[in-house]
Amino acid sequence: MEAYLDIETTGLSPDYDEITVVGVYLAEESRPRLVQLVGGDITDAALAGVLNGVGTIYTYNGKRFDLPFIRARLGLDLEAEFGHCDLMYDCWRRNLYGGFKQVERQLGIPRRLAGIGGFEAVMLWYRYVNENDRTALGLLLEYNREDVMNLVVLRRKLAEF
Repeated sequence: MEAYLDIETTGLSPDYDEITVVGVYLAEESRPRLVQLVGGDITDAALAGVLNGVGTIYTYNGKRFDLPFIRARLGLDLEAEFGHCDLMYDCWRRNLYGGFKQVERQLGIPRRLAGIGGFEAVMLWYRYVNENDRTALGLLLEYNREDVMNLVVLRRKLAEF
């Protein structure tokens, strides 16, 4: 089984910042599904349980960001436990450079929440935590869902090259 993984964090440093959302799309033929772990539900055991049975994890810039962040914060070395394919490097081999959203634009991959990026995701998290703003949490989860599901679309588009 394949999994597509993306995290949201409160910043760029695994030494100081927290993981706020872990989104995982499990591409099981019989039961594909999206799982999102949020806040205090993000534990090593919970993520290991979600990934149980996965052979390969797909990310974008996961080798340099998502997987080291998870290793630092949760103590899980996903690269040691699973196959990993960082789609960013597949993009580079096809002369597609830039962040994930820039590559999406280059390939015509649509995004409903086009105005939200990493900074806004952090602000949505803090609005949820500090003001109990459930709408902000909903937007953050939708943003993460789009990131994860667009990894699936990106992988399909790269296969067409």
